[in-house]
Amino acid sequence: MKLLVFVLNRVEKLEPALNKLEHAGLRGATVISSRGMAMTLEKYCDGSFLGSLRAMMEPDREENCTVFMVMREEDVERAVACVEEVTGSFDTPNSGIVFALPVDFVKGIQ
Repeated sequence: MKLLVFVLNRVEKLEPALNKLEHAGLRGATVISSRGMAMTLEKYCDGSFLGSLRAMMEPDREENCTVFMVMREEDVERAVACVEEVTGSFDTPNSGIVFALPVDFVKGIQ
């Protein structure tokens, strides 16, 4: 089993991405609102160069979404492909990040 984690910087793509996953038979995601380091520093470091630059480049974005999904190892690539069909490649700068971790124990899912 694997834990697939992806962070979407464009939160408006979350619902279409989850719909795409569901239609592919990949269910059971947990979604949390999150904030990246640059946005957090902007809030606490008034006038910092990094915060000012981020605010200029993306004035409306304050949060992103982090999605957790436990799945079979063989489903990971298919899940990433589904999300990228909606959001574009994670290789595009500032699009988000995706990674998978091994899961040694799971209880509560089929």
